[in-house]
Amino acid sequence: MSRRAGATNAGQEETTVKPKDNNQEKQAMLLAQDVGHFSLVRALHMADLITEMNGFCGFMSILSSLRYCLSDPQDLTNLWFAFGFMPLGLFFDFFDGKVARWREKSSLMGQELDSLADLVSFGVAPAALGFVLGFRTNIDQLFLTYYVLCGLTRLARFNVTVAMLPKDKTGKSQYFEGTPIPFGCLTTAAVMAYWTSMGWIHHSLPFGTVLTGTPFEFHLASFMWLLSGSLMISKTLHIPKP
Repeated sequence: MSRRAGATNAGQEETTVKPKDNNQEKQAMLLAQDVGHFSLVRALHMADLITEMNGFCGFMSILSSLRYCLSDPQDLTNLWFAFGFMPLGLFFDFFDGKVARWREKSSLMGQELDSLADLVSFGVAPAALGFVLGFRTNIDQLFLTYYVLCGLTRLARFNVTVAMLPKDKTGKSQYFEGTPIPFGCLTTAAVMAYWTSMGWIHHSLPFGTVLTGTPFEFHLASFMWLLSGSLMISKTLHIPKP
């Protein structure tokens, strides 16, 4: 989510280096070429490849969650792998912006890659992990879906409005509108990791269920997904940037 054109994407350190026109034009030319099976790969900057690693971590977190579902529930190895890939994805999310500033190269494609990778790593991956941990009733799944859609909407809003947010003398936006999506992801992931370490998963999730035995049964703890998603799309919540 680090932006590579003078702004951050929903929560990461801001890139103050402005893209050079010749870099943008060169990449656009490569992307528009009709020949060459690998012209897309040649068009990517180093920072773009690092952003891809963010998406890789998110997908590996999802795969680890699925492997846990297919294995012995008492073996938590894959579950801990799923947790571990999330902060690793955040590392790449920060690092791509630093590389872009160092090389003084940015691209519109890189900006879009940021948002898509963030959606996988910080939107879909934690929701999948929540389902694996035991949030599996119909209402629980509705809350998980709400969280993912809020993350999607928050990233799209940022792409549209980032140029209109108040900025300081360096061109850095003064605040975040709503909580950044990595914050929502890592907060819920940290809570779930603690529950896992305590053995509070599956039928032992904290606070139990409400309307048990009915089609509207849900876990009280699932409200954290509603809260996290709502904070991301808040218009009035302004979080100053460090």
